[in-house]
Amino acid sequence: MKTKTKESRIILSILQLLIILICCSESLTGQVYKESMKYGQFLHFLDKYYVDSINTEIMVEDAIKYQLKQLDPHSTYISASDVQKMNESLLGNFEGIGISFNILHDTLFVINPTPNGPSEKVGIIAGDRIVQVNSENIAGIGLTNDDVFSLLRGPKDTEVRVVVKRRAVDKLLEFTIVRDKIPITSIDAAYVVEEGIGYIKLNRFSQTTMDEFVMAGTSLKKNGVHNLILDLTGNTGGYLEMAVALADQFLDDDKLIVYTEGLHSERREYLAANPGLFEQGKIIILIDEESASASEIVSGAIQDWDRGIIIGRRSFGKGLVQRQLELPDGSMIRLTTAKYYTPTGRLIQKPYDDGLEEYQNEIFKRYQHGEFIHSDSISFPDSLQYETLLSKRIVFGGGGIMPDIFIPLDTTAYSGYEREIIRQGILNQFVLQYVDKNRKKLKSTYKNVIELKNKFVVTSDLLIELDNYASEIGLKTKPDGIDDSDSDLITLFKAYIARDLFSTSEFYEIINQNDKNVQKAIDVLKNWKLYGEKVIF
Repeated sequence: MKTKTKESRIILSILQLLIILICCSESLTGQVYKESMKYGQFLHFLDKYYVDSINTEIMVEDAIKYQLKQLDPHSTYISASDVQKMNESLLGNFEGIGISFNILHDTLFVINPTPNGPSEKVGIIAGDRIVQVNSENIAGIGLTNDDVFSLLRGPKDTEVRVVVKRRAVDKLLEFTIVRDKIPITSIDAAYVVEEGIGYIKLNRFSQTTMDEFVMAGTSLKKNGVHNLILDLTGNTGGYLEMAVALADQFLDDDKLIVYTEGLHSERREYLAANPGLFEQGKIIILIDEESASASEIVSGAIQDWDRGIIIGRRSFGKGLVQRQLELPDGSMIRLTTAKYYTPTGRLIQKPYDDGLEEYQNEIFKRYQHGEFIHSDSISFPDSLQYETLLSKRIVFGGGGIMPDIFIPLDTTAYSGYEREIIRQGILNQFVLQYVDKNRKKLKSTYKNVIELKNKFVVTSDLLIELDNYASEIGLKTKPDGIDDSDSDLITLFKAYIARDLFSTSEFYEIINQNDKNVQKAIDVLKNWKLYGEKVIF
């Protein structure tokens, strides 16, 4: 029976392929049609004559993946099962119960329910431990993040029953939660740094990015912000249209933002077309080696028009435009159809002629060559030099956006021991437990992040507790322990508390006190004339 089913699937796959080939034959060129029929005949021979059974589905998928790898690093195949996961982050929502969580000691720990989300509506609160889902025990079973997603996510309007253990409550609590659409925000933080200066941290360019940005920007403007620090570090990109719309918030007068062009794609120009929140005022954009694609479109446009100052390290270097093309089984390919160019004509895409492996290792090679520490470790050929459109400064193409002001990677912030405490999640776990035990007192003592930032003290006793906790779970304690001279670790400690009490925005408000990119941006904004004369005007 299994053999017949397998054979039926193979025959069905071949028939589907042949039907597609016949339907598409009029639009295919002669050579492509000829090779397509050749491949179809090959599958037919395998099905009819091969000695063993074969999985045509896997064979076709492998063939597609292999061919795409030969083209460029960003043309990819996405299986039907992965399409939904991919779309969630770009569409800006998923369907579930609405909690941020952590797995602490093999137990699902609620950090915070989504404001006005399904869980908050029924009474789930920060610090709750979910121990059962639909009568199934989930505590102490080796729970993973994927397990949590499969248990708690599901179609809108469906129900999920959870049992919760709550601190200071003797009995278990039961809740029935009706799943709903849960937003995935693209803005991690937005706050007033100090008088006149605002900060926005953007993690992706999704369908909701501009709605979020306008809301955050409008709020900042109402609080007296005229100058903006836009943090695109770690932002790997997203929708081209969202990048254009964001750049439009800073540029006026139909200025060119980006243009795309390819063999089968005529040149298409994207211009500033709408009034923007920050067409006036000073702009700083923060980038690093993970800032890519849409982040580079915005940074390149701002740099080319001398509209602001770019601070950080050289960006990733992705200047290829992908189009998503759906295949019959719900899978799709992301096919590179064009390259994008900044207003001065710079191609930001870095070379990929040496193959995929070399391309993927390029960032690590930058680190090996010292580029993360010394800006002069990279040299651009004269052929890749361009002039900005107003001040005629020299900028470079052919491999990412080179910042106007270089900030080296901070390799001294943490000791090896402290890095292990952070990398292994020990500090995060310790703070979660600390906040859980002291949530009521912390909430009543520190009404907002300003009070927490100014008044909360990470005492020596707390650091000794952290040191002991690290030892208990197997991390070797450094001889002198952690003390209050470890300012970066102490700042991170307070930032984690702020995240667990408030939100990620408050986390960044505290952690940015020690961020060299942000602190340099503040210095530049306060001394704009000095830096502007050197960098822009």
